[in-house]
Amino acid sequence: MKKIEIPTQLSVYATLKELPADVQQLMQSAFTARDNAYAPYSNFQVGAAILMDNGEIITGSNQENASYPSGLCAERTAIYYAGAKYPNTGIKTMAISAKAMGKAITKPVPPCGACRQAIAEYEVKQKQSIALYFMGDSGEVFKSDSLENLLPLLFTQDYL
Repeated sequence: MKKIEIPTQLSVYATLKELPADVQQLMQSAFTARDNAYAPYSNFQVGAAILMDNGEIITGSNQENASYPSGLCAERTAIYYAGAKYPNTGIKTMAISAKAMGKAITKPVPPCGACRQAIAEYEVKQKQSIALYFMGDSGEVFKSDSLENLLPLLFTQDYL
């Protein structure tokens, strides 16, 4: 038996104000999307904003359903819309913000496993990393230069 080590690296920004101006604007778009989330069951709102290679910004928010598995996360709402609207345009950056009704979320909230897999699909498809910035409603912002930092053993079409 041998052991392997899988390193990962994230950048940590103390506040939103430390981010580059263009990323601050992208995160503001994620805030707007987050505030438009339909989350009557969990009261946990998430917004995502995507900067495309062509300069367009696509947003998405979580959309819940009384039949819980029928809902969709903000990240997948945004990335699937980006893929449908601009199928041949690369994705540069994704900003994600989450907030809970009735309590502050000051720790960065990363994409769930299903969203990580969906984002990975687009990184592999475009052969280009997607920078991910994620946060709660305030506090630190984490940046990952690639989804692979959050999901190092990617499941890709190579296995099929």
